[in-house]
Amino acid sequence: MPCDLFSLATSGVAGLQPYHPGKPIDELQRELGLDEIIKLASNENPLGPSQKVLDAIASTKDLSRYPDGNGFVLKKALADKHNIDMNRITLGNGSNDILEMVARALVNTEHQVIYSQHSFAVYPIVTQAVGAEHIVVPANEWGHDLPAMLAAITNKTRLMFIANPNNPTGTWINSEHLRHLLENIPDHVIVLVDEAYFEYASAEEDYPDASLWLNDFSNLIVTRTFSKAYGLAGLRVGYGLSHPDIANLLNRVRQPFNNNSLALVAAETALQDDQYIERSVKVNQSGMQALINAFDELDLEFIPSKGNFICVDLKQPADDCYQALLKAGVIVRPVANYGMPNHLRISIGLESENTRFINELTKIMAA
Repeated sequence: MPCDLFSLATSGVAGLQPYHPGKPIDELQRELGLDEIIKLASNENPLGPSQKVLDAIASTKDLSRYPDGNGFVLKKALADKHNIDMNRITLGNGSNDILEMVARALVNTEHQVIYSQHSFAVYPIVTQAVGAEHIVVPANEWGHDLPAMLAAITNKTRLMFIANPNNPTGTWINSEHLRHLLENIPDHVIVLVDEAYFEYASAEEDYPDASLWLNDFSNLIVTRTFSKAYGLAGLRVGYGLSHPDIANLLNRVRQPFNNNSLALVAAETALQDDQYIERSVKVNQSGMQALINAFDELDLEFIPSKGNFICVDLKQPADDCYQALLKAGVIVRPVANYGMPNHLRISIGLESENTRFINELTKIMAA
């Protein structure tokens, strides 16, 4: 008689729901037989990798050897960029990998983890996986309520996640408010500031670069990624910046060779390509304005965003619109699982992709 395999799992894992990524293009092609599909669902850079990155990947030949398990060249480039010592850097298979390392290394079943309502879905996943208690603080106008998050701290709190800008809402926290939070956090609480969309938001006046505060707060971790503005989502490279002791602990649970050779050379090359980042930001700003203008024309409310995506309120359950867009060959992201059943999240695409989405949405809303 077969055993109940779920009963063998740890309690946190057995109760988890897997992370659901944006629908892949080839999956929609199989389902509906469509030829022309655009994907505006996963906050990817629509430009694709830069030519310099593609050339660097093409020149990497010896793939029969393991990659540098310490990622020395990339760490050195990151240390130079951030003007910090290399022993403050932890490399991840995407910044999600760092989030999971932090939970495994620093949190156990006796601890609480604080994060905001409507914040990144990986925060509850890694919290539950280690069996910690979730403390979900209600959002304030779709964003983090920092005073309420500070008030939620107890002697059991070990970790607080802050996404800046936040995914999926795109809301952001200014320097004064974030600094005030960090100055008032007890020493036993680690604060992880997730800056996955840093490059898109950094032009905003008073948007903080939390990495500049590492010397001030030993309990601060800052995460970044190459999956968004740098256009390397398919290669999965992220990193964490922290006190050397935290980096030491994270490297004890980091999987060997968690960054492959192509990813390492691509990230190191991308880090030097400032012109590509400037172009990516301009494309994003232009596309964002086009969507904002369209939502205004359609009399649809939206959440102002500092990422490369925007959430629009359809004033009714969004699934019917989502399904209709799929049938038209446009993939966006429903966010009901974030407690936002009336919203869709749309990643900013190329001009032609944005125009197609706007045209299809206009038809659906008029029907």
